[in-house]
Amino acid sequence: MDPDAHGEVDAMASAELEQVRSLWQGLLAALAPPADMPEWRAGYDKFCASFPIPGDATIEEVDAGGTPALLVTAAGASPDTVVLWSHSGGYCFGSARGYRSFGVALSAGSGGQVLLLDYRLAPEHPYPAALQDAKGAYRWLLSQGRDPHSIVIGGDSAGGGLAAATLLALKDDGDLMPAGGLLVSPLTDLTLSGGSMKTRAGVDPIASEAMLGLLGGMYAGEVALDSRYLSPALADIGGLPPLLVLVGTDEVLYDDSVRLVEGVRARGGEARLVVGVGQFHIWPLFAPILPEGREAIDGMGEFVRATTRSSVSS
Repeated sequence: MDPDAHGEVDAMASAELEQVRSLWQGLLAALAPPADMPEWRAGYDKFCASFPIPGDATIEEVDAGGTPALLVTAAGASPDTVVLWSHSGGYCFGSARGYRSFGVALSAGSGGQVLLLDYRLAPEHPYPAALQDAKGAYRWLLSQGRDPHSIVIGGDSAGGGLAAATLLALKDDGDLMPAGGLLVSPLTDLTLSGGSMKTRAGVDPIASEAMLGLLGGMYAGEVALDSRYLSPALADIGGLPPLLVLVGTDEVLYDDSVRLVEGVRARGGEARLVVGVGQFHIWPLFAPILPEGREAIDGMGEFVRATTRSSVSS
């Protein structure tokens, strides 16, 4: 698929991108067999936590409706808006603690707070545990007096799929909807039917059909992989708030983003797709070292500001 036909195209790749590729490849090698779930979790947390955390940020442990979370506030950020963020890790690893650097960057970029959710992980807690945690955290924010128009629901990779599922489930449940959704390299089709799963396998340094199939299967458990909240890209996804979706050209999950955006638009919704040329999986995570990552965070922050501002004013 030609990215120009589907969404805006970010600037060409920087020299630092090869450093990111090496980091991803190093992680993949470190977590290769005989490493198993405990090593995957420890290794990925160490990988994510290696990014610096500004000392002037505030990071508070909170109970978000029964799910532990970290409420992150960058220096100068306001509590008037908040992004509820679900981290990456294939539904099986990753943590709020590992995402502190990212949370601070997004808080600074948006000028608001970021709630990093420690949703329950598979295989110990298969679907719908993570979805229940994300819905509960959103409802907890409302119970704290937050205006739904001041909230954006977001996530990356599996967390992006979870964020999309959360928006769908909240709509289906009749909840007041948040101002918008912010998805980065989302995993939105656990059937792995997108053509890019194969056509881009040779350029994606971290994600693969085999890996995603293994992790997605652990999360789905006994539930059909094409179910509505497991594969939102295959669902009827009308009635959602405005979405911003970011995906790199060098991702096996490229088609997951394209199909999700096209599905929203086909039903009259607003969805903007930003395609990072030469970018790998969840490149905004690498903002401390990658210029395109910093640019992506700035764009994500502007979306949060514009969406919450327009929602409140309307």
